Amino acid sequence: MNDLLQIRPMIQPDVEVVFQALGAHGIGKPLDYIKRCAEQNITGERMTLIALYDSQFAGWLHLLSRSSYPYFAERDIPEINNFDVIPSLRRRGIGSALMDAVEQIAFDKYGIVGIGVGLFYDYGNAQRLYAKRGYIPDGRGVMYEDMQVEPGSCVKVGHDLALYLVKERADRD
Repeated sequence: MNDLLQIRPMIQPDVEVVFQALGAHGIGKPLDYIKRCAEQNITGERMTLIALYDSQFAGWLHLLSRSSYPYFAERDIPEINNFDVIPSLRRRGIGSALMDAVEQIAFDKYGIVGIGVGLFYDYGNAQRLYAKRGYIPDGRGVMYEDMQVEPGSCVKVGHDLALYLVKERADRD
């Protein structure tokens, strides 16, 4: 791993750092959301991993122990959620290091992990990353607000339109 890169679980003092860093780079998240993430790390509902690059916040991602996506929830498939890397720090292996770490946690506990990815151009890099990492569609088709899109229906192309993907531990039957 890059000597400048550190991946670790989120701790309470990270809340303000994350809020400021994301906001400064146009990825702003509400402070209440970031506080809730920190609290859910304590309760075990969520595992948030923080990436530090040269001792500065570089990105984060979350592993939800219980997904809001019904197909994952019914099968106890944890969901990788809300994955952000500071734009000026992309292409340095930070996203891959975060994914490596969260996959290891998920595979050790569940043997499988899921993720939803948006379908419009803003998600192009993520779509490619997940395909390269071996994620495959869960076979349920396109979802809008976590509900299956029926043929012939119209939905809004935005952050709520997604395809859900899964990846199993290599040695899992």
